[in-house]
Amino acid sequence: MAQNAVEKTPLTLLGLGAMGTALARAWLAAGHQVTVWNRTPGRAAPLVAEGAVLAESAAAAVAANSLVVLCLLDEASVEEVLAGTEPAGKDLVNLTTGTPAEARARAAWASARDARCLDGGIMAVPPMIGVPASGAYVFYSGSHELFTRHRETLAVPAGTTWTGTDPGHAALHDVALLSAMYGMFAGTAHAFALIRGEDIDPVAFAPLLADWLTAMAPAVHRTAERLKSGDLTGDVVSDLAMQTAGVPTFLGTAEQQGVSPELLSPYFALMRRRLAEGGGGEDLAGLIDLLRRAPGTAA
Repeated sequence: MAQNAVEKTPLTLLGLGAMGTALARAWLAAGHQVTVWNRTPGRAAPLVAEGAVLAESAAAAVAANSLVVLCLLDEASVEEVLAGTEPAGKDLVNLTTGTPAEARARAAWASARDARCLDGGIMAVPPMIGVPASGAYVFYSGSHELFTRHRETLAVPAGTTWTGTDPGHAALHDVALLSAMYGMFAGTAHAFALIRGEDIDPVAFAPLLADWLTAMAPAVHRTAERLKSGDLTGDVVSDLAMQTAGVPTFLGTAEQQGVSPELLSPYFALMRRRLAEGGGGEDLAGLIDLLRRAPGTAA
């Protein structure tokens, strides 16, 4: 047991919000020595009781260990917290949610100060952290050498998924998946709004909705294949022309039910634009490149 304890990498964690606290507890439970710091020191008390070491300042926390993990509110918080610290020689793992550009800028900032940097995007909520069966994982990108060196430690709170050496790719994967999630939430909100006020039990309706969304989920694979091959018309079951013809029904139903169409209207507008450009025989994958250019410009 003593040998195993020696092999546990000590680390510093900056930020003790709900996610940071969950991460700290997972590392402590696994036997790691964890130095913690938070703007509000009181938040550290329960973790100190569980064995964490409280640093008196961010600078002291960074100095305490070679591996420094950040889990803060946003990039502005990271900038503020790291100001005045000495990152040279440190392995920085930034798990703060941010944009790809922010991740790339942070990697450049670290490199200019003789530090190494790894960016991460957490695909989990705090109760999933440290629970192997929860399915929680973190996207990582940046220094592959750094990822390899600390992978065992990083895998303690959640699984690890490597996305490449471009420092911005973890953030990009994170935001792309979450964007799809919010799109699903938007459709779900519209569906429940349609039945709201009717003699329809939302609890009884929910399994129908969940099963339908599950049945439609494999469409992402077909979309990916079309984007890779460039074939938007082969083996199309419900083409854009047919689906666009149904738009008045969706908008009419929303109006009759007293529901705003604002969550669906932008997507329907894209469908009509693509149809006007001659994409009637395609499936909906053709809308993706339409999103990547300004309205009215050529492909």
